[in-house]
Amino acid sequence: MRHYVLELREIDPTRVDVVGAKGASLAALSRIDGIRVPAGFCVTTEAFRRIAAEAPSLDDRLDRLSRLEPGDRDAIRALGAEIRRTLEGVAIPDDVAAAISDALARLGEHAAYAVRSSATAEDLPTASFAGQQDTYLNVVGRAAVLRHVARCWGSLFSERAVTYRLRHGIGHRAVQMAVVVQRMVFPRAAGILFTADPVTGNRNVASVEASLGLGEALASGLVNADVYKVRGGEIVERAVAVKRTAIVASPGGGTRERAVEPERQTEPALTDAQVLRLVELGRRIEAHFGRPQDIEWCLADDGLHFLQSRPITTLFPIPAARDRENRVYISVGHQQMMTDPMKPLGLSFWQMTTPRPMVEAGGRLFVDVTQMLAWPATREGLLKLARRSDPLLGDALDTVLARGDFVRPLPEEPPAAMPPGAGAPSPIETDPAIVAGLIERTRASIAAARREIATKSGAALLDFIAEDIQELRRILFDPLSHQAILAGMEAAWWLNERLEEWLGEKNAADALTQSVPNNVTSEMGLALLDVADAIRPHPDVVAFLRQVEGDDFLDELPALPGGREARDAIRAWLDRYGMRCVGEIDITRPRWSERPATLVPILVAHITNLEPDAGRRRFERGLREARNRERELLAHLRALPDGERKADETRRMIDRLRTFAGYREYPKYGMVSRYFVYKQALLQEADRLARAGVLRDAEDIYYLTFQELQDVVRTNRVDDELIRARKDAFASYRTLTPPRVLTSEGEALFGAYRRDDRPAGSLVGLPVSAGIAEGRARVVLDMADADLEPGDILVTAYTDPSWTPLFVTIGGLVTEVGGLMTHGAVIAREYGLPAVVAVEQATRRIRDGQRIRVHGTEGYVEILGQPSGPRA
Repeated sequence: MRHYVLELREIDPTRVDVVGAKGASLAALSRIDGIRVPAGFCVTTEAFRRIAAEAPSLDDRLDRLSRLEPGDRDAIRALGAEIRRTLEGVAIPDDVAAAISDALARLGEHAAYAVRSSATAEDLPTASFAGQQDTYLNVVGRAAVLRHVARCWGSLFSERAVTYRLRHGIGHRAVQMAVVVQRMVFPRAAGILFTADPVTGNRNVASVEASLGLGEALASGLVNADVYKVRGGEIVERAVAVKRTAIVASPGGGTRERAVEPERQTEPALTDAQVLRLVELGRRIEAHFGRPQDIEWCLADDGLHFLQSRPITTLFPIPAARDRENRVYISVGHQQMMTDPMKPLGLSFWQMTTPRPMVEAGGRLFVDVTQMLAWPATREGLLKLARRSDPLLGDALDTVLARGDFVRPLPEEPPAAMPPGAGAPSPIETDPAIVAGLIERTRASIAAARREIATKSGAALLDFIAEDIQELRRILFDPLSHQAILAGMEAAWWLNERLEEWLGEKNAADALTQSVPNNVTSEMGLALLDVADAIRPHPDVVAFLRQVEGDDFLDELPALPGGREARDAIRAWLDRYGMRCVGEIDITRPRWSERPATLVPILVAHITNLEPDAGRRRFERGLREARNRERELLAHLRALPDGERKADETRRMIDRLRTFAGYREYPKYGMVSRYFVYKQALLQEADRLARAGVLRDAEDIYYLTFQELQDVVRTNRVDDELIRARKDAFASYRTLTPPRVLTSEGEALFGAYRRDDRPAGSLVGLPVSAGIAEGRARVVLDMADADLEPGDILVTAYTDPSWTPLFVTIGGLVTEVGGLMTHGAVIAREYGLPAVVAVEQATRRIRDGQRIRVHGTEGYVEILGQPSGPRA
């Protein structure tokens, strides 16, 4: 038997496929004790399918719609309107119309109704689809209800709904439309309740927005709302808006705007008691659904009614905790310059690699620093380091501590086991042989792992990797390696502080770190210039590379004059650096060796824009400038009182800086190199599992933790539903912006600059590489889309080592994420590029093509002009 109509009390809330997300949510709401939901029914998706089946040429139009791009607004608008007219033009079959009429008769045929779209892909945990389909209020009469039901069906193809689906990769056939019809409530006030603060993410703070009349005035942006913040049963903030307009029901159907009487314009829409009762009921709804909710409500003479509840999809998740104690977490991604989410296999490898316990939230890793903040002995060290290396992180931590008792202080005695890195490093002598020895030990260890892993497969392979990671940890956290890195960092800090004190020179260490030895990341960028030199003399190869699209181009090169030499040069570079990529700390990311075509646009740009031998000349120029700067500084120091002593101390620190600063990049290079050894072996094992039918696709292993993968290899069984759920979760995590600091209450803190010493209108950040650069801003969100010319200023979210090949072209750098010792800052200093990092929303506030000036010494960016026209 066909069910075209279900009353709310008949609906199974799990059957979103039958009644849509809104219908399912209302059915669940109506079952919660004490929650009043207006009576109504749902026209099911079965009725929609019946209509769609009778719509002429619908399949062809949906095919055409699926081929459009989200930016094709005119085409989307025209084709969507065509589909809507077709659906609305289909006569509603008699049995469907009769089912709707019978339901209306039971509720009151002459009553007023709200007719509301309820798509099968809206109000989901991973995407809200809020406002994408239509709602019609105060619909009176059977004929009007039927007409508006058809309009709701058609609204599935409104321009905004189609564009939303295209942007989120949701097929048009995958979504169907049910329609909710409810008795109309004529409220005195209406609005939205967020059971978690939508701005800060704090789960203990509820936010109420209220306006007079129907809630559509608020949803449409017609009026400002009263806003209340409630915590622990108490209103902690309130802002009462002036209400000049309200939307009310029209006597003949529909709605109209009405002016609010002057004496009521400044009155609160709700009493305090009503606000607190609303939040109390909202907490009940939140508990039922098991996560924070965005709730539509209205207040009529008979009390509060609830019209919808959907999950808040913009909140950053909270790490799971073993207890209910307050916790403070800091972002690992901001320190590693990779704030994108990681897949489960990548997360588990990173957690296995580091000795410090980490927690996962939103596909990112965080370190619990609550204990370090509680002990006075470790708190000051952590705050000092944070304020020095990333002022936004320092400010975020200061904000949490300013809450008073959120982090309860512990006695002065430090914990028995100090957190890694909390203590002072042991002294180390300034000896280049130390760095050479550390590098050689890493190379030898990776070579041994590569030889041995080649003999492993199946469970033995996973066991070998688990054991070998202990060797990786031993190398990464070798005390001598740690001392070498800190020696370079502390030398830079000493030089910056002393030379500013003695000579008034700011960030003096920046120029002194140009062309330091043993920086594998900067050497990688210069080595790619040598590859460009090998290709440049062969015009047929250059022309071929300009047309490359696939990753098999290396096999085609030998057929061209000079192609064999070009192929060999590229492969030699990949043999040394091909394990790197954007987001390289995630083992699941495709490496340059796996996607060599990623490098081709950069190579072509080097060939076009730079002169031969640019790599050697750039290194020698940097070395010359560093030596000249050293001589200048020492000469100025000797002219001071007690100058010989100051000059001698400074010379020793410069020697220390140049001995150890380059090594800062090597441990990560070694880790990524070893990860690639593991990855190649794991993908071979995954191919075997895919051929055996255990996995649908070899890369499904990316959505398993290492321990889960061990079980799959041993049992030859996998949970396909788990992998599917992990893929959906990862897609949702990509839409979230991780905070620098996260608390156990869900409060997401990004930090702020407390500086007013910069020109008005400038964008403030952290100065990490001295100097001033002026040029055209190139806003690049994906390295593959970079189109840079010499002197351009690169503006991006973050740069990890994979971006280094672009640094040889640009004149300056601006990023949204970063600190003094993150990779982009280190390489900018070595290349002599003025750079400002941690500029909040730089990629939105700076427009591509604008002329900007980067003040790398003072830490701000000036916007000088509007974007230039297209280049010839």
